[in-house]
Amino acid sequence: MFTEALQAILQDRCTPSHVRAIEASSEGADLLWQVVADAGFLELMAPEEHGGAGLGLPEVRPVLELLGACAMPLPIGQAIALRALMQPGGPPPDGMVTFAPALRRLPDGALLAPQLPFGLLADRVVGALDGSLWLLDAREARRDAPGLHRDSLCNLHWDPAAARRARPLETNATAQDLHAWAAALHAALLSGAMGRSFELALAFCNDRIQFGRSIGKFQAIQHQLAVMAEHVAATRIAVATAFASGDRCPAPMAAALAKARASEAAGLVAPLAHAVHGAIGVTEEYELQLYTRRLHAWRLAHGSEAHWHRVIGDAVLDSGERIGDFVRRVQES
Repeated sequence: MFTEALQAILQDRCTPSHVRAIEASSEGADLLWQVVADAGFLELMAPEEHGGAGLGLPEVRPVLELLGACAMPLPIGQAIALRALMQPGGPPPDGMVTFAPALRRLPDGALLAPQLPFGLLADRVVGALDGSLWLLDAREARRDAPGLHRDSLCNLHWDPAAARRARPLETNATAQDLHAWAAALHAALLSGAMGRSFELALAFCNDRIQFGRSIGKFQAIQHQLAVMAEHVAATRIAVATAFASGDRCPAPMAAALAKARASEAAGLVAPLAHAVHGAIGVTEEYELQLYTRRLHAWRLAHGSEAHWHRVIGDAVLDSGERIGDFVRRVQES
């Protein structure tokens, strides 16, 4: 019900043209944020006694995947997750908030948030440092974009004076909780964006005629579509596992498995989608690039598959279990 209601809003307010306008000049960003906030979707995981919907992880997962499928250019998912992290605790910070689980303190006392998703638009940052969660004002930071085409990832740098103005977040949530949420959230966003990329590829292959028949009837194209479908399905299963519990925070190892699988799949699905589209897939006017650029950016956000494979590998070695038994235990816990 909530997913359908949000989809009805986003199909009018978050079209490819809206996304392009926000990417180009932030035009319409505040309006889109306000529309979603006024409809109550930022409060999906807030308790009912505080005016929220009181949803758990299984119910909010399709909402987060929808955000990825709409190429959402704003940190709506982070705002939803923040309401869960704030319970019990104080009220959530105002404005657009993004997460920085890898916040670093530099030798001179400055703070750095590297490769921060939605860092170009965020008003505030919730970061993990020394095992605690801190709230920083993104408007006081220097934003260094990596130079990629309209990329949402950027580095935020607070000088020592601005870093000293950071304050602890009023919550019982830990740095581990933020790591788990960041990984699971971006796995869900990747799942949605991958699913949409596959839908575009499938529709194009059915419509594009070459040598008297649709290219989707050629075995080589069918093979590429089948590989894409396999990775999309595997990612959805991994994400569903991360959001299977009724807790307000994904289990750390389930989140690690989901992000590792989603990031690995993103690196395969994006080039396959462009391969079956041919030249039109990389054009500015065609919407595929809105999703595949996000696949590459969200793949790197909060650690690529290389980072999470190392985390999972260390946990498997420490457990002494076979990998199959380890995965089954994580799924059942």
